[in-house]
Amino acid sequence: MRLKNWYSRWVMLDNIKGHVLIVMAPMGSGKGTLIREALTVFPDLYETVSCTTREPRPGEINGKDYYFINEEEFTKKVEGGEFLEWAIFGKNRYGTLKSEIIARLEEGKIVIAEIDVQGVEQLHRLIPKEHITTVFIDAGGWEVLRARALLRAPMSEEELSARYERYLVEVASKDIADIIIDNSANDFTPAKNEFCRLIESLKNRVYTE
Repeated sequence: MRLKNWYSRWVMLDNIKGHVLIVMAPMGSGKGTLIREALTVFPDLYETVSCTTREPRPGEINGKDYYFINEEEFTKKVEGGEFLEWAIFGKNRYGTLKSEIIARLEEGKIVIAEIDVQGVEQLHRLIPKEHITTVFIDAGGWEVLRARALLRAPMSEEELSARYERYLVEVASKDIADIIIDNSANDFTPAKNEFCRLIESLKNRVYTE
């Protein structure tokens, strides 16, 4: 399971002009594809890159998919107060750097962040509600998501078991989302269109405030 970190150092955000769009979804839900499509349609969006201590999977690129760092580097960043939030999932640590979000919000950008429920709770304590929207991508039950995930990359039974535990937490967190997008159909287009409409509405809000 992923454990909430109680050691995060908070910062006050009092010069926000932009908006954070948090995307929550279980593994295999298609959230990565939705985000990539949105970045193509709206090239001025910024997608945060999280830090992790896990090893890269085949095809993953450092600085694009994650910042892959070791335990010592992660600990230094924690002690230096560089994370907005960080937590443990399985045997690895994951965290969102302040530098990935704060400067962009002050510049008036829309920032897309893939963060789980613990991180969402922490960011909601930090960022005024009018500057943050949480969307949940609903793509069906565990067996569907498990099959999708295994098509993307091989996983051990131990990792799948950990992912299943995480899935149960993520599905239970759906109630905290502001918006739920259905991506359970074979046709990806409706979910993509709904996601893009949401971003367009946020852009209009940011630019008129």
